[in-house]
Amino acid sequence: MAELARVNALVAEDMVAFKPKFRAAVSTDVALLDTIMRYILRRTGKQMRPMFVFLSARLHSGVNDKGQVTDRAHTAAALIELLHTATLVHDDVVDESPLRRGVFSIQALWKKKVAVLVGDYMLSRGLLAAVDDEAFDLLKITSRAVREMSEGELLQIEKARRLDITEEVYFDIIRRKTASLLAACCACGAAAAGANDEEVQRMWNLGECVGLAFQIQDDLLDLGEGDRTGKPTGQDIRERKMTLPLIHTLATATPSTRRRLIRLVKHKNEDPAAIQEVMDAILTGPGMERARSEMRRLKNEALMMLEELGDTSEGACKAREALRDLIEYTIRRVQ
Repeated sequence: MAELARVNALVAEDMVAFKPKFRAAVSTDVALLDTIMRYILRRTGKQMRPMFVFLSARLHSGVNDKGQVTDRAHTAAALIELLHTATLVHDDVVDESPLRRGVFSIQALWKKKVAVLVGDYMLSRGLLAAVDDEAFDLLKITSRAVREMSEGELLQIEKARRLDITEEVYFDIIRRKTASLLAACCACGAAAAGANDEEVQRMWNLGECVGLAFQIQDDLLDLGEGDRTGKPTGQDIRERKMTLPLIHTLATATPSTRRRLIRLVKHKNEDPAAIQEVMDAILTGPGMERARSEMRRLKNEALMMLEELGDTSEGACKAREALRDLIEYTIRRVQ
């Protein structure tokens, strides 16, 4: 956790100031909705996405004369966090998940209809926060991310029916479904600091690399490599998700083994013995190292991009170091 501690040392004041602003962004006089919002706020995670926003803003000198990130950076962080939380609430409905981070999901406690409306509410509050501040550049960036995420989810559903995903299609899915949100974090932070269009795009590319590496990490964690707190291993197989380790295992297997593994995933994905057989094939095959290697490549690519971004001021240098730590943290557990 040393990397995260160093990040927190730089953005601690930003995060302290962010909490009441985020609470205000979801305030409501509807009693049921207020109860649910308080339930969500009590269970927020490390809030890494606002950290990416604030550090990206600091990298581009987006601070006031007191050394604090600007109000536009807080608007960007609130917009991203509201969007992220809305997608989690909706994902739990789609997946019929009873738990989120080890506690009951919104759809489990208040049923699907309420959960869908809560997700819609959080998305609308995020959009309104940007409109109220006339931050239309931030709105454009996050709208791009919403479009990408929706397309990625639907592409994954389409391909999951036949389990015919190639590595190329896999990367297209996770680039849209997962990486686009981290890309939006970095791009919004830069835009909030007044960076030009080229710099904003470069930050989007950086965040996209980190997001791709982060998703591959999740693939590995699902197979028991590292600590996936609150999430059972083998869940991706149960949900018929084609992860990079599985795709590479199938691509390098003999035709008969490939047919058997596909049959197990398609028709016996609720059978513990079948799930274990698929996991054993992945763990003893080349898929794990392929995923580790690709994740290291993406991490190194992101770090090389980072060295070329921002200026040489003291504040930018500190932000660059903290961003480097935050990127390392996303993959530290599974190197």
